[in-house]
Amino acid sequence: MFFFKKYKNRMVVTVVAIILIVIIGVTSSERIALTKVEKTVGDIFAPISKFFYNIGKKTSNFFVSFKDIINLKEENKELKIRVAELEEKNRNYENLIGKSDYLKNEAELMKNTNYKLISAQVIGKEPGNWFDGFTIDKGLKDGIKKGDTVIQAVETEEDIIQEGIVGRVAEVGDNWSKVVSIINENSKISFKVIRTQDGGIISGSVDGKLTGYLFDTKADVMKGDKLFTSGLGGIFIKDLYLGEITDVVKKDENLMKNIYIEPAVNFKKLYKVFIISN
Repeated sequence: MFFFKKYKNRMVVTVVAIILIVIIGVTSSERIALTKVEKTVGDIFAPISKFFYNIGKKTSNFFVSFKDIINLKEENKELKIRVAELEEKNRNYENLIGKSDYLKNEAELMKNTNYKLISAQVIGKEPGNWFDGFTIDKGLKDGIKKGDTVIQAVETEEDIIQEGIVGRVAEVGDNWSKVVSIINENSKISFKVIRTQDGGIISGSVDGKLTGYLFDTKADVMKGDKLFTSGLGGIFIKDLYLGEITDVVKKDENLMKNIYIEPAVNFKKLYKVFIISN
């Protein structure tokens, strides 16, 4: 008993150490099956572990998705800006392409014309599809006067650019003017047929067409003949291109030969003109 009391503490430590060694040996060895206690503990904690794992995964995915949404919004914003820039460039390119023929004709006319031309921008028009009356951005300060002739560069033959008549200045302000075009129903212009030198009068109409009649009912005019201003009456400068005859009709009841003309200028698309000071 004396021995046990004397070495009691050492013996307890030794027994505990032996027990621990046995447990470590048992648990560290390869086992085919779990003990009942381990299985029970596993059955209890597996659903809990799964629950917290799924919550953690969903939380992680939420923050990842939230970050992706922010990035996508930024990318979408940048793409919209880029698309807007490209659309603007495309409109500018289309605008240049649409005006390319006019710009080419304008440059050629400026080199060869005998007139002093004042360039003007169209800034307004009368209601309707046709430019039978419109406003330009030049006026008295620019040397424009009432009655001045308004033209545009047109191609009469292949690579031949001439002054195509648009109309005349009807009203003038300091920095604006109103133009009445030749297709206006109140316009009357004397013309000559360049091939035969026959003359007549043409006028505008509400549907934007030019019609007229010849002084000589026996005049040998035909479809395709080109008309120029004759200068009679002093309203318009002579030898400005009016257009081309599209049809000739002789009316027996009044013994007149009527003509229909395709204007040299496109009166549905006017954005820039020239003014000749009379």
